[in-house]
Amino acid sequence: MKLMFGALVLGGLVAGCALLSPPPAQTAGNTAGYPQTRERQAPQPGAPAAQPAPFAGAPAATPPEQQAPQQRQFALGAAAAALVADAHTQEQSRNFGVAAQTLERALSIEPHNPLVWIELGRENILASNAAQAYGMGRKALYLASGDPRAQASAWQLIAASLRAQGRNDEAYLAEEKAARLSPQ
Repeated sequence: MKLMFGALVLGGLVAGCALLSPPPAQTAGNTAGYPQTRERQAPQPGAPAAQPAPFAGAPAATPPEQQAPQQRQFALGAAAAALVADAHTQEQSRNFGVAAQTLERALSIEPHNPLVWIELGRENILASNAAQAYGMGRKALYLASGDPRAQASAWQLIAASLRAQGRNDEAYLAEEKAARLSPQ
């Protein structure tokens, strides 16, 4: 019984190896269905090297060191913006729990938008959840890479959450970072 099982396993391995073997060599009489390949020709001595023709009308490539850094600018989509506006109305009515739920719905629509995380963090500060707001500020800062305005807002949220926790020295440093990133 063991011998028969071993023979089956060995047969399976051999069949699997056959599936993994490279395709047959490319020859003029190749009928295996593989496309024919052209051999690369060596350049003739003294002849100029062939250059591919540039795309007509294409702008010249700018070296990376001369390119201006590309800045992003985050904005809320229509659905998320409507939910944020609803949350602000709910905040004014002192319905912080309902406002947080509304902002979490906005977050489910745009989970990678740092502006939604900042709004939810501000809501948590109003609801006296400073530690949670700090984490949301850090998440927003991570997502806001490339957008100095969003980064400044994230640092302001971090500073506010640190102040609410009584960590004033750290809050001052966060405020300085926010001021450096803010447009003048």
